Amino acid sequence: MAKFKKGDKVIVLAGKDRGKTGDIVKALPQDDRVIVQGINMMRRHTRPSATAAGGIVEKEASIHVSNVAIVDPKENVATRVGFRKLDDGTKVRFAKRSGEVID
Repeated sequence: MAKFKKGDKVIVLAGKDRGKTGDIVKALPQDDRVIVQGINMMRRHTRPSATAAGGIVEKEASIHVSNVAIVDPKENVATRVGFRKLDDGTKVRFAKRSGEVID
């Protein structure tokens, strides 16, 4: 089970976008990276094709997971993630700061 999943709200801890928050668009667990909506924007110069017009396209680049933290659902600040088993045996993620279940 991964600490970061698609749809999680995260805050950026380091880099040019430090302090900004956004939702994870794509998680890349094999590379330990995530793509966050509206964060770490880059410009790509693209050639026109049959489906898309050319020009300068802005899109998100990936960020290493060490530079982001989950936003605590209760207190709305950065928190670490822990794992716990519920009484029915399911494994869930929880915010270490407040103890709130994330999943």
